[in-house]
Amino acid sequence: MVARKFLIHHQDSNFDVDYDTEDGFEVFKFQLFSLTAVPPDEQKILGGDDDRVISDDSDLIAVSDKLRLVSIKDENPQLGSEIVKSDEELARVLQAEEEALMFQQFGVSQDSRQFEQRIRPYVDQVLLYEDTRRQEAARKTVPVEKLEEKALVALAKEGNFKPSKSELDHAFLLQLLFWFKQTFKWVNSPPCENCGNETINQGMGAPNSSETAYGASRVELYRCRSCSRITRFPRYNDPIKLLETKKGRCGEWANCFSLYCRSFGYETRLILDFTDHVWTECYSMVLGRWMHLDPCEGIYDTPLLYEKGWNKKLNYTIAISRDGVYDVTKRYTRKWHEVLSRRNLITESALPYVLKNITRECRKNMKISISTLDERDQNEAKELEKNLHSQENDTISLPGRLSGDKEWRILRSELGSTSLSSSSCPIRKITDDHVSKIYDAFSPFISRLVELSSKHKAIEGVHFVRGVLIDLKKSPFKRRRVVIDSNEFFIRELLPSFEMMLDALSLKSNVEENGRKVEICLRDDPVRTSIALPVVFHAIDDVVFNIKKCDEFIKSSVSWPLVKVNRICCGSVLASGEELPFGIATSAFDGTRVSKWEEPNGAKGCWLIYKAKDAEVYELCSYELMSANDAPERDPRDWVIEGSDDGGASWRILDEQTAQMFDNRFQRKAYKVKLQGFFANVFRLRFLAVRDGRTNSRFQIGSIDLFASGNVKCLVQNPYCDFREADPTDYEPLAMKPQVEPEQMKGGMQVQPSEQTKADMQAQPSEQTKADMADVQAQPSEADVQAQPSELKARMDVMKKIVMVVLVLVIGMAVGVGWT
Repeated sequence: MVARKFLIHHQDSNFDVDYDTEDGFEVFKFQLFSLTAVPPDEQKILGGDDDRVISDDSDLIAVSDKLRLVSIKDENPQLGSEIVKSDEELARVLQAEEEALMFQQFGVSQDSRQFEQRIRPYVDQVLLYEDTRRQEAARKTVPVEKLEEKALVALAKEGNFKPSKSELDHAFLLQLLFWFKQTFKWVNSPPCENCGNETINQGMGAPNSSETAYGASRVELYRCRSCSRITRFPRYNDPIKLLETKKGRCGEWANCFSLYCRSFGYETRLILDFTDHVWTECYSMVLGRWMHLDPCEGIYDTPLLYEKGWNKKLNYTIAISRDGVYDVTKRYTRKWHEVLSRRNLITESALPYVLKNITRECRKNMKISISTLDERDQNEAKELEKNLHSQENDTISLPGRLSGDKEWRILRSELGSTSLSSSSCPIRKITDDHVSKIYDAFSPFISRLVELSSKHKAIEGVHFVRGVLIDLKKSPFKRRRVVIDSNEFFIRELLPSFEMMLDALSLKSNVEENGRKVEICLRDDPVRTSIALPVVFHAIDDVVFNIKKCDEFIKSSVSWPLVKVNRICCGSVLASGEELPFGIATSAFDGTRVSKWEEPNGAKGCWLIYKAKDAEVYELCSYELMSANDAPERDPRDWVIEGSDDGGASWRILDEQTAQMFDNRFQRKAYKVKLQGFFANVFRLRFLAVRDGRTNSRFQIGSIDLFASGNVKCLVQNPYCDFREADPTDYEPLAMKPQVEPEQMKGGMQVQPSEQTKADMQAQPSEQTKADMADVQAQPSEADVQAQPSELKARMDVMKKIVMVVLVLVIGMAVGVGWT
């Protein structure tokens, strides 16, 4: 450990920072973010007499102790977060472009007909997307309400519960892409139509009349390896036929997906890559520009995928739509001088005229304002030129081609990494208060289950509730409703204790028909129910598992980890790396099994920093980790959890574990924190090793849940602290607190708990605990306050003395005014 003191100057303020240099530059930038609110990816740190830029790989031991922090956006607003190439590098690139243009004059044909012939068929093709019959047929095949729900939930997970129309349209488009990726099938060689076995290519055949009716000018023939029967694979061009077959290669995928996009009103382009690929672009009102969408790969807004990930040698990339034809090659390259050397079908001076002539034809009978289209074209041209010479983001790792047979991809030299990932993650805000509310709501419910006399009866009751929630989930998400007979045993016995859970799910219960029926329906925003239901299903499974583990299901069983209260939520998180778009760091806190945080290079070590919301500090008393859905070799084995009470300037080790093993997928392991009594506003989880780091480079975790003791504090500088949240009696029954001293704790409560842990879990609750568990939301009375631990009573005595002193001062001032 090498501790240093830095003086950081930002705008008109100075900050003294004590820092352990072994924590590295990334954590240092996160600490500066907590002090200055400048995100790490927008920070520019200058140091030394010459005010030189301190790079991310700088040795913090050697740099100056006086540093200046500026925001890239403040320093150069017109550049935003883009990084432009240095003057020297830009000069070399421009020189290479001039040379490529000069050589092109000698090696390029002056005849533009070959180039135009490549484009013309697609101009007619995209007009099929405007046909109302085809659009209606496409919409009928889409589960619109389901995709709308997923879009709203995706926005809600980012904290946006009231999206604008353009935001919802953008989110729906992405869900349409993901749905299409799962629905459409890639064809290497079709299975035998007779026996379903593998086939082998036998060349081409002539299309018949039923095939040509849907634009199939080519038919591939395949012979079965088992029965020798010939299977035909027509390459249909009419997207209405593809709605039926739902299979093909990149041509069919992009063709059909583009129809879907137009059917839902998106401005859509078919993108033709002359090096043999096709994809889609749609105009995003949220982004204010055209967005790349590759249905074969399920990847969006990643235009450098082909050049950087697939290692494609691009030449011409042409966008074709109902209103014109555009050269968009510059969007898909950062090596324009190399691309120029491969553009030999038409001269650069002739190309714009050919495209403008075709575009003029397309717009001849259009009702939309031509001036509006011209303005959009000009804005796009400026965008392409601006981005052409921007620096590549080396923190983003782009995958090779994933669609198609592996041998075929190797032949095309398009094989690469298998994932889209980032090693420089943004700070992400976590929206997970619904998870904590659901966990809290299980406390009265489980307490009532204990009273049902047997473990078997309790599990039966949980399954009954699960069935009711399944019926709710199956109903339309905007009108969720289920009606149950009120004479049903479990409705009578469990509904009162389940009201808190219904509230957490944004549901309510109503008694109907003279008390004979009970209706459970939406309370308010249906999206809040949609985001919460998956959480409660997985939590119910965990409850059943923990009940089965109990030797005796009695009142003393109603304790952690069966009951989980005071889960820390709504903070922000920064990770050492993440898989995009589904393995991001916030996925570890969403309370479901369908997601995970995945760190592509985390097997040898990775980290995650959790910052509490606002100015709250917590005494971390326990935590849970859950294994992910697959790949046990990526499970965490050794880790350290640290806390900081000064925004990350210094750290205290709260708990550390070694040689941990997850035996099953979705297995939860619960741990009590060894160091108690330390209040922190930032927590760092350092995962040091995975189960198998020799044959695997990745780390993954299904979920991370952090639990506080209930003694929530607020930092002094927060004048808007809600003191109700600082009252432990509002949230935590005393039985949920660790009942052993720190030196007695043995790290984790595994499937087989220690003898000490068993004794702790079966300890009889106090009378105060029983009262707390009967009504966890009750406000504390004077008697309750007297019954609290001595520490809390002492605090209240101090507060009373402070109030008395203030009153004396006020009275004295008033008297003094009267004397004068």
